[in-house]
Amino acid sequence: MDFKTLQYTASQTITITLNRPDKRNAISYELIDDLKAALEKAKAAHGHVLILTGAGKAFCAGMDLENLQQLAGRTHEQNVKDSETMASLFRSLYDFPKPTIAAVNGAAIAGGTGLATLCDFTLAVPEAKFGYTEVRIGFVPAIVSSFLIANVGEKRARDLLLTGRIFNAQEALQLGLVTEIVAPDQLMHRTRELAAQLSENSPASLRATKALLSNYTRTQLDRQVDQAVKENSAIRQTADFKEGIAAFLEKRKPKWNTTP
Repeated sequence: MDFKTLQYTASQTITITLNRPDKRNAISYELIDDLKAALEKAKAAHGHVLILTGAGKAFCAGMDLENLQQLAGRTHEQNVKDSETMASLFRSLYDFPKPTIAAVNGAAIAGGTGLATLCDFTLAVPEAKFGYTEVRIGFVPAIVSSFLIANVGEKRARDLLLTGRIFNAQEALQLGLVTEIVAPDQLMHRTRELAAQLSENSPASLRATKALLSNYTRTQLDRQVDQAVKENSAIRQTADFKEGIAAFLEKRKPKWNTTP
């Protein structure tokens, strides 16, 4: 299977590398499709551990600008489908049956933060940046919020989601979103070292443990993600959403609608 936006290798471990370095590995519709297909392929691969990383200087810098330009003109039905697709991607990574490690080699913003922190282990370079920046451009960080609350608690989630601020790897470590901070020249070595350690364990036990952990929160997460898809689709019909997109693309400060 050929992938246009990522590299896929499988041996003792499976490595998926987001491969749009000129776009800072931004999330495009094509990348979403490729990543979902790669995750399905990885389930059946021989390797017992999955590594997710990015090519170049960024891990994943959020949504692709060309796709962002198209969003304001999409119908409600298209917006619902888009939201369902992103939710499906996040669930595929969160519920992946094998241990997952994100090797965060640079910026991981918005959806990139989601991909980085939904893995079982998140290793990051000191220079890595994170942020749920959706509210700054008229989005709602709806889908990722369900997973974030489970990771950091409601109070901290409110801070990160409502401010949309950028935070560094050290704070991400303190919040529990990052497992370990690793020097850039040691990132992949340490990632493979951890993968080798995990591979020494029983594959059947790892799968059973991951399934157990996913099942603990499945009912609540199903309900939350369903609501998140609705909210994510609804916000795209608002004037603030269209203004936020326009302001972001035009590199200016947005003029929000002040009517309650």
